Amino acid sequence: MQGRIIKGIAGFYYVDTGTGLYECKAKGIFRNRKMKPLVGDMAEIEVLDEEKKLGNLTELLPRTNELIRPAVSNIDQALVIFAAKNPKPNYNLLDRFLLMMEKQGVPAVVCFNKTDLAKEKELSVLMDVYKDCGHRVIFTSVSGETGLSEIREAVDHKTTVLAGPSGVGKSSMMNLLYPDANMETGAVSEKIQRGKHTTRHSELIRVGEDTFVMDTPGFSSLFVDMFEEDEIKYYFKEFEPYEGQCRFQGCSHTHEPGCGVKQALDEGKISKTRYDNYVLIYNELKEKRKW
Repeated sequence: MQGRIIKGIAGFYYVDTGTGLYECKAKGIFRNRKMKPLVGDMAEIEVLDEEKKLGNLTELLPRTNELIRPAVSNIDQALVIFAAKNPKPNYNLLDRFLLMMEKQGVPAVVCFNKTDLAKEKELSVLMDVYKDCGHRVIFTSVSGETGLSEIREAVDHKTTVLAGPSGVGKSSMMNLLYPDANMETGAVSEKIQRGKHTTRHSELIRVGEDTFVMDTPGFSSLFVDMFEEDEIKYYFKEFEPYEGQCRFQGCSHTHEPGCGVKQALDEGKISKTRYDNYVLIYNELKEKRKW
């Protein structure tokens, strides 16, 4: 029997086969192969007890992709949600997340929620910073119920990993968009019955026939040590039109004279916020390599 892992806790994996939810243990073969099942994996299971819905994971099917953080697989896109205000958006954290998605080849949609708390000028600044970042940008307000149709359209018929810091309204948004998701989450929790866990885990929630949303723990910091400093410029899409205008081949766009990217920055064609984050991350990676 085949199904999809929707949650993993303490060595138990919960597999949705479409006809039932099975609690499974992973066979030792995965340890021998140094493979760890991930939420999102398609898997083959053997049923040990049909009545109690117990089984074993016997095989993982090939993954289309695998994310390092959050540790999930087989997703179509990331929906990264930050608050437009309260808490104030952390541009550097957002740019780090977008870098990670670019590196792993996963399309990202940027959502700024709580627009009802922000002034028009503040929203305009957000758009100016991210309009050329290479990702779709959506503004929403859960309390005002605005922009939600765009979110629904963006995630429809896809498997979307939902990510962002705590307190930005991720859960409220999903509960409003997909009220039945709460019922499904409750059913999973009732089946697991393993007490209260202090650490939240990634969980895949079916919100439509072929639409899944993967809820993940909120993050407050991201380390980008998977990168070399010389590669990150290629993930800042707004730099691309000016790459060929640099005097020196291999220009890092940080200190070299005759840099086309820095000139575009001076002319207001590139967001200073995004550029400053680029330089900060570049120097951070450079220092780590030295050490």
